[in-house]
Amino acid sequence: MIFTFVVAGWEGVAHDSRILSADPQASFPFPPPDKYYLCDAVCAHTRGFMAPYRNVRYWLGDFRKRRALTNKEKFNHGHAKLRNVIERTFGVLKARFPILKRMTPFPFVTQRNIAMACFALHNFIRRERLSDEYFARYDEPNVSFRNNNGTFNDDEDEIPTNGTAADREYMTQLRDEIADQLMHNID
Repeated sequence: MIFTFVVAGWEGVAHDSRILSADPQASFPFPPPDKYYLCDAVCAHTRGFMAPYRNVRYWLGDFRKRRALTNKEKFNHGHAKLRNVIERTFGVLKARFPILKRMTPFPFVTQRNIAMACFALHNFIRRERLSDEYFARYDEPNVSFRNNNGTFNDDEDEIPTNGTAADREYMTQLRDEIADQLMHNID
């Protein structure tokens, strides 16, 4: 539950896909060829970025009612559990630093500096394993974040098509292989 990359300095809200398709000067650390980032369905499913299957159950609460039945559901369930860690990490940050929600009266440069200080303090507390009520509350894997209707649908936001067709095909085959392995190895 540590932040490894922060972009601070853009005015307004920046969606993940904007950061990932940003100017190379942003220095976003792309993964090595044999690694990938988990991303949500609005990001392109291309080399280095693995999105969940669309039009397949995804949210953790849906799997409490009925376990995953297909390889795609098993993959999406595992993807959602891992992404849930990311959401809980932001939950800790926002709970600990409510100033992040009320920064409009400050000049832009001050807002950027406050945000960076909050991320740095968050990481310091986690790395030093300090006893902390926020991490204790959000460390529970059953803390669930749901912001959609349960599946990723094709009629949602347009997905930017980054990368080549070969890159997208590579990640699709890799995702299918992982889904098949999950179906055969995990009950």
